[in-house]
Amino acid sequence: MHRLKKYPNRRLYDSTDSKYVTLHDLRQLIVDGESISVTDSRDGGDITRAVLMQILSEQEAEGHEPVLTNRALEQIIRFYGDRMGSVASRYIEQSMLTLLEHQDQFRSRMRQLSELNPLNIMRQALDGAAPRNPPPPAEEPPDADRS
Repeated sequence: MHRLKKYPNRRLYDSTDSKYVTLHDLRQLIVDGESISVTDSRDGGDITRAVLMQILSEQEAEGHEPVLTNRALEQIIRFYGDRMGSVASRYIEQSMLTLLEHQDQFRSRMRQLSELNPLNIMRQALDGAAPRNPPPPAEEPPDADRS
């Protein structure tokens, strides 16, 4: 986990790597699978969520397709203060984790398919279509006229 401090001049300091970073740097850390924790340098308050929301907002401002539609955001806002809010939060989180698992499985299968040699696939298909042990040739019945 990268621990960061946000200073009044809006600069972010990554105390894990001992350097100043930008929101773009934080986004890349997250994309790379890292987690972050951001505190306000003045009062020590946790502002991680605000920084994460800012990263989302900047992604959309850069022209990236929104992941959360306006309708989805409206529904999420309606959950605040509602008894079902915590249930919705856990449901959304679990759904995202399940989606990520399926995405990993899909990518793994696609990688396996791309590594296959087309000639081997055809060979396997043809081997599967051909009988493995062809039946012995049928014996001709003895001709009754020859006796």
